[in-house]
Amino acid sequence: MTKLGFDIGISLARAAVFAAALSVCAPAVMAEEGTQAGQSATPAPGAKATREFTEDDVDKRVQEVIVERSKDGAFVFHDPKLDADLNLIYEQIKTVRGMEGYGWFANVIFHDKDQAKKQYAIDFWFKPEGDQLKLMDIRVQKGPKQDGDGYYMVTRMPVAWWWLPVQEHPGDMEVTRAWQVMSAIHSYIATHKDANGALEIKDDKTGETLPLDFVEIHQPVRHLKKEGEYFVCTDFRKPGSKDEYYDIDFWVNQKGGKLQVDNVKIHKVPVQEDGIWTQVPRYTFEGMDFDVTN
Repeated sequence: MTKLGFDIGISLARAAVFAAALSVCAPAVMAEEGTQAGQSATPAPGAKATREFTEDDVDKRVQEVIVERSKDGAFVFHDPKLDADLNLIYEQIKTVRGMEGYGWFANVIFHDKDQAKKQYAIDFWFKPEGDQLKLMDIRVQKGPKQDGDGYYMVTRMPVAWWWLPVQEHPGDMEVTRAWQVMSAIHSYIATHKDANGALEIKDDKTGETLPLDFVEIHQPVRHLKKEGEYFVCTDFRKPGSKDEYYDIDFWVNQKGGKLQVDNVKIHKVPVQEDGIWTQVPRYTFEGMDFDVTN
């Protein structure tokens, strides 16, 4: 297992082999993190890693995912932030990082199929499961910003939780960190999505069950002083909509020494006013005695 921040590069020979495989492989599509129809994202109960994994294993798994999700020579990734499909050409694996208990994270450089100057840094999150590396999610870490005739990459905000503990070792902390709470929420979402990639959320007010697409997790992470619970706001979108956003709160508790999602509540709902979608709160945080977890 590598420590956070360990970098690896892919060799030119391996890149050439991978490019050849990409060009001839049929564009079969996997749905491990639930963004495609036809497969459930929920893992087998109690599945544990039965072998040790290395950076080379992660490297190979990334290449498999890219090939499996490619069409007409381009890696097709649905960007939840933009709600659009990106058609990308693989360049290189920039880094692979391992975090004990949280999984592996590969940062991969791509460029737009039609504009080579438009580069993206894409994170692949894997968790060991049995003798396999299970794909949990794919997220854009950096996207292109135009500057004259060229482009440069800028970090997308908010930053994914696995980039937050860059100066910490997961086993050395005595207090719960914000990124650990965010990790528990992201794991819950990744393992509870339906076959279409949506998380079903019960609306306590209407009794309706809403399938919603996950967009991002917000900061700050709040901690109720008396109850000891953590709660975090997240953005979800109504499938097929560009502007109907829900603010969903996740409540997290320590159970058996582990952080687990205890409750999921709709905080704000989309309401259209004068042709514009806005969010209307169901409740506020007034009267809650909490502090902010870093």
